[in-house]
Amino acid sequence: MRSFDKGGFFFDLGHPLLNRVADSFVKAAGIGAVKAVASEGCHRALDGSWSRKTNKNSFEAMVKSTGKESLQWGLAAGLYSGITYGLQEVRGTHDWKNSAVAGALTGMTVAFTCEDGSHEHLLQCAITGAAISTAANLLKGIV
Repeated sequence: MRSFDKGGFFFDLGHPLLNRVADSFVKAAGIGAVKAVASEGCHRALDGSWSRKTNKNSFEAMVKSTGKESLQWGLAAGLYSGITYGLQEVRGTHDWKNSAVAGALTGMTVAFTCEDGSHEHLLQCAITGAAISTAANLLKGIV
């Protein structure tokens, strides 16, 4: 493991693809965990359940949902990062096409982790992933 001061990737696993995937996975999983805990806190604050004694079942449910959300965020980021790196190496360029393909594949993979496994949901997630990643790639030079 490397420190945050040196820049680059947080991990050094010996190959740029592995470094990129692991780094993206860990960072996004951490963000997913923070998001899940924050949304649980907001939910409890709005319900007024802060005054009630937290029982074991609600804590276990929070840990389970936090783990699931962390895994989803990490999976999405690691997969997207790995696919874009692979496409860049194969095609020799990084453009909106790489982003669109990586976004679509990542969107489909994330759709498999949800309860609604219909074909329509899978296609919607693929299109959404492709659109968001392509837009981010195209807007990167503007901002």
